[in-house]
Amino acid sequence: MNIYSHYPALKTYDRGKDIVEAVFHIALGDIYSNLRLGSFGMIEKEQPLLFAGLDYHGPWTRDAAINVWNGAGLFLPEISQRTLLSCLERNKQGELVIQGEYWDKMLWTIGAWNLYLYTGDCTFLKNAYQAAVNTLLQLEDNEFSEVFNLFRGPAVYGDGVAAYPDLYSRTGEYTGAKSVSTIGKWVEENPDLTAEEGYGLPMHALSTNCMYYGVYKILPEMEKELGRKVHEEWNIKARNLKRAIKRHFWDEEEGTYRYLVDPHGNCDYQEGMGLAYALIFGIADAEQTRQVLENAVVEPAGIPCVYPSFPRYREAGGYGRHSGVVWSHIQGFWAEAAARYGNENRFTHEFEQLTQHAYRDRQFREIYHPKTGKPYGGLQESNEGGIREWESTNRQTWGATGYIRIILRGLLGMRFDTEGIRFEPFIPYQFENFRLKHLRYRDAVLNISVKGSGNQIATFTINGQEQQPFLPAGSEGIQNIAIRLK
Repeated sequence: MNIYSHYPALKTYDRGKDIVEAVFHIALGDIYSNLRLGSFGMIEKEQPLLFAGLDYHGPWTRDAAINVWNGAGLFLPEISQRTLLSCLERNKQGELVIQGEYWDKMLWTIGAWNLYLYTGDCTFLKNAYQAAVNTLLQLEDNEFSEVFNLFRGPAVYGDGVAAYPDLYSRTGEYTGAKSVSTIGKWVEENPDLTAEEGYGLPMHALSTNCMYYGVYKILPEMEKELGRKVHEEWNIKARNLKRAIKRHFWDEEEGTYRYLVDPHGNCDYQEGMGLAYALIFGIADAEQTRQVLENAVVEPAGIPCVYPSFPRYREAGGYGRHSGVVWSHIQGFWAEAAARYGNENRFTHEFEQLTQHAYRDRQFREIYHPKTGKPYGGLQESNEGGIREWESTNRQTWGATGYIRIILRGLLGMRFDTEGIRFEPFIPYQFENFRLKHLRYRDAVLNISVKGSGNQIATFTINGQEQQPFLPAGSEGIQNIAIRLK
């Protein structure tokens, strides 16, 4: 199918709100500009894949998963499937497994599951299930701590030492192999501090353990859809992990989650991705959710990836590349979490800031300065010695898809499951009255119009017929959805 045959389009009706319309199309432009030929993993011949960004040379596993999950899987389903398959390989035993940095590569499962929800492709789901189970069992053997009942490993996307306390910046000197900015180099430089099992990094991160919880909840759903026996052990492991997250990460006094649980000393900093995942995956209960949304520190430019920045970067006069700065894809997750639980101030701030940044730059940059909002790559250790400022890369795909996520899962409140799509719109008055057309979903094409603001639906119609705010997965052809809010 021609990739432009259902190119989604957003239209606003009121002057002054057309900036949202413009930025939506900037996001699509960044996404489509990152369709490049590549052959990785299970994709042996060069084919169009969705790369991580203009300055990247491949899809990257975590980026691919996030981009598909964010919404690229809806309007680029064939390319999204190839991109996910490019992150798989066969191990020495011939088993299908997920490639990528070990600690967060299970994020691939969440991207794959959402692609299935968008397309209903059971053939793809069968391969996805095998890859997910094979990889998860290996990680359970290598990285699950029986002491903490948590998974060891860095934070989701946190591959740079700037994401971690000073102890983890002890990565030695550059010898022409692994960069000193890579957290994995710490293991070989600190053998007396490493974990005895697995890769050796002893930390346990909030976002990573929330991700594993999400995977455990997905696997029984995959088994149901494939007509397989549902293994109750996945649900048992999910419940046990949820209890461990609450026990070790929840800070009752501060009313939020800490960032790292570490045998060398916990880190009570705030992790933006971790907070968002705790809310989106339903790990936080109602009172914890209220406190997280109330107590989270948000900078003028948006929620920082980690807050505050670590002392070595503050002393150097800036912010760490992975601590203190604002990453665009995390803004997408945090905005969705705020919308899901009705926090208009948190949602509006994130949405407006990312809108303004992309409109100003005419693209989605990788990272922004927390105070000025200008593109800023942050400070991090350098192979040349010392700390230097890094680049904020161009046309970052997950920033663009993160904006799509805000539209679909935030404003429109689209909740995808095996039965179809439930709509729980959350429209602040600043963004009322808009229309989204040509959105692919399985065998249907959706044209969605929204009038009014708020989160209370007055009427919901599909092709002129009033009904509950739900579109069945088996819908076919053009589906004109009209939502009027009280």
